[in-house]
Amino acid sequence: MNPISFPHLRPLPGRTGMMPRRTWTTSAAGFRRFHLLLVRSSGETAEPSSLGPDEAVDGLLGERVDELLKREENRPLLGRLEEASRRVDRARAALADIEKQQAEALRTKQLVLQLQSRESEIAVTQKELLKARGMVEESERHLSFESSELPRKKAISKEVERLESIKAASISSIVGTLASLPLSLYQATSFTVFALHTTIIFIGTALFGVTFRYTIRRDIDNFQLKTGTSAAFGIIKGLAEIEAGKPVELNLGSFVSHSIHGAVSVSENIIIFTAAAIALDFCFKMRLLSPFPMEE
Repeated sequence: MNPISFPHLRPLPGRTGMMPRRTWTTSAAGFRRFHLLLVRSSGETAEPSSLGPDEAVDGLLGERVDELLKREENRPLLGRLEEASRRVDRARAALADIEKQQAEALRTKQLVLQLQSRESEIAVTQKELLKARGMVEESERHLSFESSELPRKKAISKEVERLESIKAASISSIVGTLASLPLSLYQATSFTVFALHTTIIFIGTALFGVTFRYTIRRDIDNFQLKTGTSAAFGIIKGLAEIEAGKPVELNLGSFVSHSIHGAVSVSENIIIFTAAAIALDFCFKMRLLSPFPMEE
C-alpha cells in the first residue's frame, strides 16, 4: 500500500505554536469510505477487511506517526520531546527527593517534639528531686535536733520517774503507817517498841510503794497482780517476824503458839500492805500518780 501524504500534518514554516488538538470520532460507514478512498488512490482492488474500524484506524495512525517522526524536518521536534521527557524524569526525581526530605523533616520534627516532652518531664523530675532533697535535709536537721535533745529528754524523764517513785513511796508509807497504828498501839508495851514498830512499817510500806509501781506498770486493772503483790509482801514480812521471835521448841504447845503468832502476824501485814495498795491504785486511777513508764 502506497502511503498517502497529508499536507496539513506537516509543520508550516514560520508557525511556532502547535496546532489545536482536534477530536476525531469514527464510525463504521466513515471507515468504509476512508478505506475505499485509500484503495482507489493506491489502484488496488477493494477487498473486505477483517479488522474492525478502531483497530484499522489505530494501525494507520501509528504508521503515519512513525513516518512523520522519521522525516528530517521533524527530528528537532523529536529531540525536544526527548529533552522534555528527560526534564520530566529529572523533575520526578527532584520531587521524590523533596518528598523524602519532607518525610525526614517530619521525622525530625517528631523527634524534636519528643525531646521537648522529655525535657519537660526531666524538669518536673528535677523539681521533685529538689523538693525531696529539701524534705530529706529538713528531716536530717530534725533528727539531729532530736538526737541532741534525746539525752536531755532521757535525763528529764529519769528525774520525773524518780519523783513519781518518791510520790508512790510517800503515799504507800503514809497509808500503811496509818493502817498499822491500831495494831502497833495494841501490841506496844512501851514508846520505844511503838516507835520501832512504826518505823519498820514506814520503811517497809515505802519500799512496797516503789515496788508496786514498777510491778503493776500500766496494767492497773489487773486485780490478781495487785493482790498478789500485797499478799507476797505481807507473807514475807510476817514470816520474818516469826523468825525474829522466840525459837521454836520441840513440843506441841510451842508449835501451836508460834503457828498462831505467825498467822496473826502475816494477816496484820497483809492488811497493812493491802491498804497501801488500795491507796496507790486510787491515785493511779485519779491521775494523782503516774504508773511506770510515764506517757510522753
